[in-house]
Amino acid sequence: MSTASARIVIVGAGPAGVRAAQTLAAAGLRPVVIDENARWGGQIYRQPAANAGFSRPKSALYGFEAKKADALHRAMADLLQKIDYRPDTLAWSCEPGRLDTLREGREASVPWSHLIIASGATDRIVPLPGWTLPGVYTLGGAQVALKSQGCAIGRRTVFAGTGPLLYLVAYQYAKAGAQVAAVLDTSPFAREVAAAPKLLSQPGTFAKGLYYLGWLKAHGIRVEHGVSLDAIDGEHAAQSLRWRTADGTAHAIACDAVGLGYGLRPETQLADLAGCRFVFDSLNRCWLPERDVAGRSSVKGVYLAGDGAGIAGADAAELGGRRAALAVLEDLGMAAPQGAPWPTAAALEKRLARISRFRAGIEHAFAPPSHCAANWPDDLTICRCEEVTAGTLRSCIRSGATTEVNRLKALTRIGMGRCQGRMCGESAMALLAAETGKPLHEVGRLRSQAPIKPIPISPMLFEDGVQVVEEEAHDE
Repeated sequence: MSTASARIVIVGAGPAGVRAAQTLAAAGLRPVVIDENARWGGQIYRQPAANAGFSRPKSALYGFEAKKADALHRAMADLLQKIDYRPDTLAWSCEPGRLDTLREGREASVPWSHLIIASGATDRIVPLPGWTLPGVYTLGGAQVALKSQGCAIGRRTVFAGTGPLLYLVAYQYAKAGAQVAAVLDTSPFAREVAAAPKLLSQPGTFAKGLYYLGWLKAHGIRVEHGVSLDAIDGEHAAQSLRWRTADGTAHAIACDAVGLGYGLRPETQLADLAGCRFVFDSLNRCWLPERDVAGRSSVKGVYLAGDGAGIAGADAAELGGRRAALAVLEDLGMAAPQGAPWPTAAALEKRLARISRFRAGIEHAFAPPSHCAANWPDDLTICRCEEVTAGTLRSCIRSGATTEVNRLKALTRIGMGRCQGRMCGESAMALLAAETGKPLHEVGRLRSQAPIKPIPISPMLFEDGVQVVEEEAHDE
């Protein structure tokens, strides 16, 4: 294929997508960059809306990462005349050579010859009684409220779960002046200490984590390790959280909001619809699309970068975005940008390998609870979209109707709602594994279906009763 006929599309304008676009533009190409958000930066470097009505300096929004956030924001701003940037655009389906998008109520079919999927990640949730009450948010949702809207999720908030994001969001809230009642970490402190040798492969990042923990404790915020979360109580909204220490002692703490999360899980739906082959990753405890060190997937012309391909953090996402873009150039027979600030492919791969060791330490230190599914009460809601309970799933499994997650989905509708399994898919797999005695990877992978996110049925989509789909011209 000639470079003139190449149609390069990037999904996502976070760290991976921006650096991929920057690399391609430096080589003389003009990629299409599609982003669901109104402004670039992704989740980690999310910007407030242009008309947010409040102003906070980047030092307050991003803390230690303010310089990195500013560098990424400036890089994208410099690219706007060199790329086809499409914000507020949802990529909801993918087929060979075509991406289906929606913007302002109108569909557009975007052709591609090379597709870089930098779709990012979402919160990993482990359900507990009361998790569907008003006032309960994911950690990522709590962070969005603070960064994008300049508000806290409650007047007195408990942050619970595990993972680095737990401490980061609690720190960001407390630093902004919000009342943080407690930080409850389900991971034992001893396990976090045991992971220190791997974490020290990135000493700067490790030091930041220690700083967040130390700062919270120094400011009188209660931090507990190795806890078990029992329930969030409240008649109409969250009012308290019940939990137990490692020795079984029961506690309760009053709150009107809970930020809940157990690390992150990759958004892999587009890669699935694109036909990418998946493998089970025991470290991340989930199915990931196959890719080589350059980011090439099993499908020709499809490349994967950032947390959507495997959780590794913002620094790795920037490196992975650059490496995937270099892979596109290599496959087009084009030369890579030369000189500073353009690292070689080998240099990028070396830095990514170093970060992967650190990430292994993170996953070992902050592993989500692995055996709690067997103890979930029957009336616990697992799929809030379709209101499917643990008891419904157990009855189906124990009847002998299924030992595979997609069959379980067909019989119970779990994963068929608005979230398309983002919040409940891993829980369904965990319960199925607990009931059948199978390892997690043997109960199957929840397959994606279009649309991967809800799309409205609106009069704007129709003219005189005929659906309008804009098909972009493309010279083959």
